[in-house]
Amino acid sequence: MRPQVRWKLCWENELELSDHTGLAEFLRKTYGPTGAFNAKPFEGGRSWAGARPELRIIGYDAHGVAAHMGLLRRFIRVGDADLLVAELGLWGVRPDLEGLGLNHSMLVMYPVLQQLGVPFVFGTVRHALHKLVGRLCRNGHASILAGVRVRSTLSDVYLNLPPTRTEDVLVVVFPIGRSMNEWPSGTLIERNGPEL
Repeated sequence: MRPQVRWKLCWENELELSDHTGLAEFLRKTYGPTGAFNAKPFEGGRSWAGARPELRIIGYDAHGVAAHMGLLRRFIRVGDADLLVAELGLWGVRPDLEGLGLNHSMLVMYPVLQQLGVPFVFGTVRHALHKLVGRLCRNGHASILAGVRVRSTLSDVYLNLPPTRTEDVLVVVFPIGRSMNEWPSGTLIERNGPEL
């Protein structure tokens, strides 16, 4: 049986303190099983990990937050091309709802992305999520780009670490205002900021 989920689309400055604390708890529980380090950014009511989203889609059910996705418009560099994208991040579905199609929340956000006028939506995920993200690509809504590294700045300065990191992740691209064949070629994406 598919859960009854109510979707809320909100700009970051529309969130109340109670929204942030509820989302922080949800994100700690969502990211915690992948390692304590991944849950750490969400301590103290903080509902973002690196860059702060400007727009969020939040799914609620009778038990509270069921799903979440954040969005931030930014320029990235792909190869030699600067490109405006809407970066998606902080994807999460409550563990008891996994496999019930809530990852298709992207489709709820699709009309908003068209209104924002971005040519592409860009996101990154761990290789372990290839099968899950692959479901989003089945109907041609998105493409997975493997073999592309992404370089980002760290969200904080650490005296014992370099200011940037380069990761081998899966890149997911949703064409919105352009076709996928207009995505620039390149094996390195410069995020020019912290990940979302």
